[in-house]
Amino acid sequence: MRYNFVVSKLYCTLATCPPLLLGRIVGGYTAAPNSIKYIVSLQSTRGQHFCGGSLVHRYWVLTAAHCNIGAEHMMIVAGDYIVNTFEGTEQYAKPHRLVTHPLYNRSTNDADIMLIKLRAPMVLNKYVSLAPLPRQGTGVVEGRVCRVSGWGYNSLGGGQARFTLRTVTVPIVSTARCNSSESFNGNITANMICAGYRTGGKDACKGDSGGPLVCGGRVYGVVSWGNGCGDAKFPGVYTAVSKFRRWIDQTIYGSYLRCTRY
Repeated sequence: MRYNFVVSKLYCTLATCPPLLLGRIVGGYTAAPNSIKYIVSLQSTRGQHFCGGSLVHRYWVLTAAHCNIGAEHMMIVAGDYIVNTFEGTEQYAKPHRLVTHPLYNRSTNDADIMLIKLRAPMVLNKYVSLAPLPRQGTGVVEGRVCRVSGWGYNSLGGGQARFTLRTVTVPIVSTARCNSSESFNGNITANMICAGYRTGGKDACKGDSGGPLVCGGRVYGVVSWGNGCGDAKFPGVYTAVSKFRRWIDQTIYGSYLRCTRY
């Protein structure tokens, strides 16, 4: 199978993942409390974190399409730092609807991007802010150092421990190198960005799916998939947000823009 190495970075349960695949940001460090104010935790209705996301509008969250487990099973948490520990800074919202990109391909992970409209708006404060996005079609050059963050899990003991937001910096890898026969062998599409060190060791991992890859203060990537985590031959693969900026704006503001024309 052509895509049998595709590993999404959605958190899987202890029942479905071998222990070595469970992990979180690889080779990174704990973020300063509430320093990444636009990141949100996607949680099950039981409070189990399974994906990350970015708040791009008070009513809207940007994440990965493969994080779609159904609106009725989700809770969005903003202002969080240690998941599963109430700190008084959190805001909770149920999804109103999930908008997966119409070109999303589950087999190839192409167009792995989704918007979540919230039932109630998040309140912007010193713990919660909006994520700036790049303009349509703008790229990031090879070697540019960007930052990926998340709460991916590494609990092996059947319960959930306290997990603090972690972050790591990784350089952009050219599509040519990422698509080489030594790496992903042509499976990186124009809608994807690769990032990681030639030596490996730093990457997003399970549970970080949907989270932000930030370059120069803007969310250029959404954690999507990879071949393991931190492998020197296989950089992390991210959805290229700039390829979808027009779709994002049309989804969020489309009805409003249509109304204001009259």
